[in-house]
Amino acid sequence: MTAPESARSPIDRIRNDVRAMHAYAVQDASGFIKLDAMENPFGLPPALQAELGARLGALALNRYPGERGAELQRALAAHAQMPEGFSLMLGNGSDELISLLDIACDQPGATVLAPLPGFVMYAMSAQLQGLKFVGVPLTADFELDEAAMLAAIAREKPAIVYLAYPNNPTANLWDDAVIEKIVEAQGAQGGLVVMDEAYQPFAAKSYIDRLAKHGHVLLMRTLSKFGLAGIRLGYLMGPAALVAEIDKVRPPYNISVLNCECALFALEHAEVFEAQARQIREERERLMTGLGRLPGVKTWPSDANMILLRVPDATRTFEGMKARGVLVKNVSKMHELLANCLRLTVGTADENARMLAALEASL
Repeated sequence: MTAPESARSPIDRIRNDVRAMHAYAVQDASGFIKLDAMENPFGLPPALQAELGARLGALALNRYPGERGAELQRALAAHAQMPEGFSLMLGNGSDELISLLDIACDQPGATVLAPLPGFVMYAMSAQLQGLKFVGVPLTADFELDEAAMLAAIAREKPAIVYLAYPNNPTANLWDDAVIEKIVEAQGAQGGLVVMDEAYQPFAAKSYIDRLAKHGHVLLMRTLSKFGLAGIRLGYLMGPAALVAEIDKVRPPYNISVLNCECALFALEHAEVFEAQARQIREERERLMTGLGRLPGVKTWPSDANMILLRVPDATRTFEGMKARGVLVKNVSKMHELLANCLRLTVGTADENARMLAALEASL
C-alpha cells in the first residue's frame, strides 16, 4: 500500500541509487602526518606567499570571471606543449571534467569503461549520470589485461574509455603497445579515450607526444599534484572540434577568479614547483629503498607521488600507523586485487622517515 503524499519524506525524492551509495570519504587528518591523499607536501616559499597574497587581494571579487580565464588556458597550453589544432577547457578539478564528459556523452545505453582498480570517480560519476559503468580487472601485477580490455570494447562499445597514466592507486605506467591497441580499438568503434595524467609531474613519460596522432583521444591533467590541490583546477586537451562540443555542458564561470589567479601565478613560477616535484621523485626512490628492507612488505614500481604496498595485515598495520600519528590510505577493500594493500603518499624526508618507523612498528 502506497503511503499518502502527506506522509512521504523529502528524502523519498532522492533517487534510490543515490540513497544506496556511500559518499566519498575524506579521512580526518587533524594531528596526523598526512600521507593519504597524494598531496605535494611543500608549500609556497614565504616571499611567493606575500606576492600571491597581494595579487589575490587586488582582484575584483565583485565581478564574474572574465578574460583572465582565457589567459590561463593559453598559459596551460604553452606549459603542456599542446599540439597544433587542439584546444583546452578548464574544470573545477579533474572531478568536474569527468562529470562533464559523462554528461556530454550521456546518450541512451551509453557505457563508460575503465580498468580496475582505478580512480573511483570514473565509476561514481558514470553512476550519478545514469550511465552504465564496466570495470575490467587488471592482472595480478596491476598491468592492463590486453585481451580482456579489447574484448570489453568489442562487446560494450563504450562511449568513453578512461586510462589513468599513471594509475591510481597502483601508481604504475602501463605498456605503451597495449595502450595503443586499446586506443585503436576504441577509435575503430567511434568512442573516446581519456588519458588521465593527474600524476604527470612525477612520471617518466607522458602521452602528450602521441596525442596529435588521434582524433578521438583527450588528455586530462590537474594542478593538484603540481602542488595546488587546494585550488581545484583541472584541464582537458583534445582536438578543437571535439573539445568545443564538450565545453557546451560546462557551467559558466566554473573557475573562480581566485583559482585562476593562483594557477597563473604558479605557472609564472613553474621552476619552484618543478624543483619540488624533483625532490618528491628523489624521496620516492629513497622511500622505495627503505620499504624494500622491511620483511613481509611487497611494493610495485611507482611513477607517481604514491607507493602501493602489500603487508600481511592491512587493517592492523593501518590502525597501528594511525595510533603512531601517521595517516595513510587503506585500499585493501577497494578491489579484490588490492587485498592487504596500503597506499602511501611520498612526503618530505622527515615525514617519510617517521612513516617508515611507524610502518615497521605496526607490521
